[in-house]
Amino acid sequence: MEVQTITSLTFLFIAVIVGQAALPPEIYWKRMLPDVDMPPAVMNSLPTTGQDYVDYANAREAQEAAGIGHTHVHVNPVQGVGVHSRRAGRGHTDVDVNALNGVGVDTAKEGKGGAKVGVNMMKGVEVNAGTKQKPVYVHVHPGFNPFDYRYPHKGQAQNNDPGRSLFFLEKDMKPRHLMSLHFTKTTNAATFLPRDVAKSLPFSSSKLSAILKEFLVEPNTEEAKVIEETIKGCEEKGIQGEEKYCTTSLESLIDYVKNTLGKNVKAMSTDARNVDDKVQKYTISSMGKVAGDNQAIVCHKQRYAYAVFYCHKSKGTSAYMVSLMSASGSTFKTMAICHRDTSAWNTKHLAFQVLNVKPGSVPICHFLPEDHIVWVSK
Repeated sequence: MEVQTITSLTFLFIAVIVGQAALPPEIYWKRMLPDVDMPPAVMNSLPTTGQDYVDYANAREAQEAAGIGHTHVHVNPVQGVGVHSRRAGRGHTDVDVNALNGVGVDTAKEGKGGAKVGVNMMKGVEVNAGTKQKPVYVHVHPGFNPFDYRYPHKGQAQNNDPGRSLFFLEKDMKPRHLMSLHFTKTTNAATFLPRDVAKSLPFSSSKLSAILKEFLVEPNTEEAKVIEETIKGCEEKGIQGEEKYCTTSLESLIDYVKNTLGKNVKAMSTDARNVDDKVQKYTISSMGKVAGDNQAIVCHKQRYAYAVFYCHKSKGTSAYMVSLMSASGSTFKTMAICHRDTSAWNTKHLAFQVLNVKPGSVPICHFLPEDHIVWVSK
């Protein structure tokens, strides 16, 4: 009966259509950038459901007062979808789906341990099964962002480090050059909030406690650490020669780009939808520069409860569109960024370990995964 109740309420949520006062993000894009094709990195960050708050908790207090427990469903742009069912003296079943914590299932009987399964963008896959006295944890970590040049890479570079294979020297940017690359599938499922909703939420390290409470995240957890790092990364001053800005909605992203580059722009991102998620041999079949020194804005999607992009424009940076061919003959296009001056990067950054070079010694390039955007003037 409990499962049937959850299923019925879930379908009820799916059937709800809530009107929006603000323009949907994709409509705002079409109005502001009518001649600009939407790149995969943006399309993958568009919301797929209504974003107003819906709460089926009217009978909750009455159910609890009667001693029979309760069933509660909430739909919220920040907290996502939650179905929580309790039966007095019998335990509980919780199902939560949101961009920060992914999918979580938590079930337990009264007074006895329980089982938890979580799949999310920061911990990957987490399983906790057993009694209260003897929990068992299994973690699969998807890794870190190798394209933040301010921070060191912790430990020595390993062959399985995410992003390790994407760094290369500019002198190797030439046709017929063979490279071993690993284009991973994005694990960042965060979607855009409407601008008015995003602006109503705190986004400051001084408001961290309130932010964690809003997102239902416990302090001193990995999720809390990631939220704090993302916010502080946006607040910190850029490195020498870098202009930076963090956008918390698609509308703010578009407005920032238009104010920086003008109305006549082009947006591009790597399209790796048909690329196997493994290390493969690729040959550069062709490449073309799409932006010269300090002419491109590069936006990196951050790990957060909703879509936040860290955008920056740097001196000594050029952008390329590169066509790669695999050993099987399949081809796809990817974006590459080349940095002529890396003297301001952290001396322990992953790129220096992988390429065995020193900061500022040689130009360094890297390919961009599919959840990053390159903006250029036409």
